[in-house]
Amino acid sequence: MFWVFDGMSYGLFPLLTLILPGSAALLHALFYFPATLGLLIVRKPGASAYVLLVASFVEVVLGTKYSVSLVVIALVQALAAETVFAVFRYRRWTLGVTLLSSVAIGIVYNFYLLFFYYQAFSFFSPRGLIGTACELLSAIVFAGFGSWILYRALAKSGVLTRFVSGR
Repeated sequence: MFWVFDGMSYGLFPLLTLILPGSAALLHALFYFPATLGLLIVRKPGASAYVLLVASFVEVVLGTKYSVSLVVIALVQALAAETVFAVFRYRRWTLGVTLLSSVAIGIVYNFYLLFFYYQAFSFFSPRGLIGTACELLSAIVFAGFGSWILYRALAKSGVLTRFVSGR
């Protein structure tokens, strides 16, 4: 799935950036929504890291423009997701906690991008502010609500009956 999103990003991200600089961030959470989804399903510490590491390794093996740096950012995103659920001691599996986790990932990823990829832009520049707003919106929609809706649909279908989250 990541590899497909990666392929789409080659043309779509530059197009969105051409339309409105920073707006490509509207789709970034497609790459990190499995962090929250993995935690919702598995409900164990490290689930997010496992899911994102496996996905990033597969993407690197299949070929990506992001190279091995993808594995590093996957760990950073997983750490952000895990931190929020850890604050709640991995006992609260609600939409609210999922949304907080998704926002944490969006914030961390946004700062990662500003420090390592978009160094020519300050946080308070139009591109920085638009990118931040789009990143947070993407995080809430895809990694927050999207993973919650997908998790609930999987639980209702019965495929999660072997997991605590499906009972």
